[in-house]
Amino acid sequence: MLVFREYNFIPKYEMNHQTPIPFLTQKLEFPSVETANEEGLLAVGGDLSTERLLLAYRNGIFPWFNDDSLILWWSPDPRMVLFPDQLKISKSMRKVLRDHTFTLTKNTQFENVITACATVERLGQPGTWITKRMKAAYMQLHTMGVALSYEVWEAGQLVGGLYGIDLGHVFCGESMFSKSSNASKFAFIKLTQELKEKNYRLIDCQVYTKHLASLGAVEIPRTSFINVLKTKPKC
Repeated sequence: MLVFREYNFIPKYEMNHQTPIPFLTQKLEFPSVETANEEGLLAVGGDLSTERLLLAYRNGIFPWFNDDSLILWWSPDPRMVLFPDQLKISKSMRKVLRDHTFTLTKNTQFENVITACATVERLGQPGTWITKRMKAAYMQLHTMGVALSYEVWEAGQLVGGLYGIDLGHVFCGESMFSKSSNASKFAFIKLTQELKEKNYRLIDCQVYTKHLASLGAVEIPRTSFINVLKTKPKC
């Protein structure tokens, strides 16, 4: 199964962590990403307001935490990204695309997609980081037109999809699900092809997975990623 983030990767935050981690207040700000620890953990606490989430994504930061944890904010170095023109499509996936096994819709089933991402079982993963708080926050971003979903259908059934944050020149992938073989890869390939046509700079995949690497994603320095975020979209 193709994923952006793996649940069992999240390191547990301990109060006696050797490297002090800043606690966020109600003030709408984040520490410099350069202060993140070796694992990429930048800050703890705060809230999941739309204002804070947008500020985070625009500065290369994202929330990622277990249901029994404080909100954890991350900015890993290196950063896993996919440049749209570097997409790799295997022979087997080219056949899937040719056979028209799946059809795609965009942004018509956001709630169903994020619910499926939170509930579909994943091999080797004991749970989900998409908590009720996270789902509610991203539903708000969806109503603002910032959080988008791509849905994959087979024989009239929703069998896969993904969602993420659209910054206009960078798409920040959040999660994918698949109930049918290759459905999430199909969504990812279609997303990438669309973003290439629209001259998006990259897809933020956040952290390394071998599945994403097989599709052409690579790790780049955080500084390079931040530079892309701060660069105006191509005309």
